[in-house]
Amino acid sequence: MPRPRHQAGRPPRVRNETPPERDDRNFVELLQELRVTQNGVQILFAFLLTLAFTERFRDLDDIQRATYVTTLVLAMTATVLFTSPAALHRMLFRRGMKRQVVEVSSRLATVGLGVLALALAGALLLVVDVVLGRAAGIGISVGAFGLCAALWGLLPRVLRKRGWPVRYGATSAPSRSPRPARKQADSPYGAA
Repeated sequence: MPRPRHQAGRPPRVRNETPPERDDRNFVELLQELRVTQNGVQILFAFLLTLAFTERFRDLDDIQRATYVTTLVLAMTATVLFTSPAALHRMLFRRGMKRQVVEVSSRLATVGLGVLALALAGALLLVVDVVLGRAAGIGISVGAFGLCAALWGLLPRVLRKRGWPVRYGATSAPSRSPRPARKQADSPYGAA
């Protein structure tokens, strides 16, 4: 099978790791990403849960109540999607299925980001609708969803399509790194 090519026909930078080591690294990186998103979605979910117990909640119209319930369900769904990789790992621990855990967990996280974008837009729609009116709420929530779609979906696709390889010359770390750089004997890029 031919190796994928990057810009100017150069092969991608090769790490000195076995497939199981790569799976471990990928899973650790995924868990780090989930720690960031999980905190935000849990705060949003907690905020939404408390809204139903405020005095002003009974003043909401039917559309605002539907927006609230939909957003609450979306936030709960995002929470479940972002916590599923840990549960999946726990249930398949030491079963020789790390590659599958990484692949499924990555998909769960990707879907979770989409659901989180909808939940954030819904929360903004509800709050801005109550404060400034429905038209402003719709406009701001559509803009927020567009921002999430652009930064979380479009930007990675553009960067992947352009294939901008990161080259540090013959070292394993950028010059700004606090770690001393390791020399790589067989760098695919040669000396910079």
